[in-house]
Amino acid sequence: MANVPLTPPALKKILNQPRVRDFLSSAFVEGRLSHAYLFLGAPGSGMLEAADALAQCVVCPNGGDASCDECVRVAHHTHPDVHHLEPGGVSGYLVSQVRELMEDVALTPVRAQSKVYIINGADKLRGASANALLKTIEEPPRGVMFILVARSADAVLPTIVSRCQQVPFRVVPPAAAVDAIQRKTGASEQEARIALSIAVTPEQASDLLASAGRRGARRAMVRVLGELKNDDAWDVINAAREICDAVRAPLEEAKGRQSAVSSDEAEYLSNKALRQIEEAHKRELTARERSGMMEVLAAAESLLRDVLVRCEEVVEPVVNEDMDDVVERLAQDASTSGVLAAIDACQSAASDIAHNVTPQLALEVMLFAIKEALE
Repeated sequence: MANVPLTPPALKKILNQPRVRDFLSSAFVEGRLSHAYLFLGAPGSGMLEAADALAQCVVCPNGGDASCDECVRVAHHTHPDVHHLEPGGVSGYLVSQVRELMEDVALTPVRAQSKVYIINGADKLRGASANALLKTIEEPPRGVMFILVARSADAVLPTIVSRCQQVPFRVVPPAAAVDAIQRKTGASEQEARIALSIAVTPEQASDLLASAGRRGARRAMVRVLGELKNDDAWDVINAAREICDAVRAPLEEAKGRQSAVSSDEAEYLSNKALRQIEEAHKRELTARERSGMMEVLAAAESLLRDVLVRCEEVVEPVVNEDMDDVVERLAQDASTSGVLAAIDACQSAASDIAHNVTPQLALEVMLFAIKEALE
């Protein structure tokens, strides 16, 4: 590896994909970054984290130092020149989303010299939306980069694939992921395993462990599940509200930071630029709330899988060892079919929230379904 150039600090965060890290480092240091990349791999392989790291290098005036104001904004998804896109419809991306992207591409960057568009779920670009994006990728303005993220190239429009440089990500073994979390956070093996069962990727799991609010939301969900057997209908509704409040609690810090940023920039930015920043802030908070909801649903599913292990009398340690008393209590009266139905309820709630069902309503339906299944 002696020929590999010095890795920018931002790209050093790509811990479990050394080939990807070295490939992107070499391209960045040698000034031969492509205008369009297609990151390919399974969920949990760190593709979105790598996309953020590359975006930091692109907009950072210090070569991707990962610590300047520009890099911090990218990490918090508040940089006005780094756009994160998710499918807006049940079946995929909306044509209106791509049209808005095309309009934005033509605009001058707000803060940096370049702009980056990170398009998650690129395999959900179909028909008119895919063809519209293709035209933009074929002839992008100078200083614009696209990073598309998908499971496999087979599911992406072939003409889009041909315009992008493909970057494959390997599956990260669980033991390696746990070790990476421990090295980054100093957490115990038990804490790392729990965080990984909720957040999927080592990077997201490390962020979860660093947030007292997000850990508190997980505890709130586990507590609610442990008390669900004795709850009446009103208790269940209040429990869903309690979980929603716990998820939103960590967002207050982000709101405060956004207000400070807007005040600082209001003096020298145009009204149009400020509106763009305000919209970016709203998208960030919405995305964070949805992500937080997905985390507590994953925490519920992780706990229920431990209950299933107990019901099946499998000789292996549970993941949520710190909540072993709750696992045992739920497993006492539950059946295998009931626990599987409860897990299905968690997955249905995640699907509902992904399709813009109100989180409070989705949680209420889920908790009632779990209560019935476990009884």
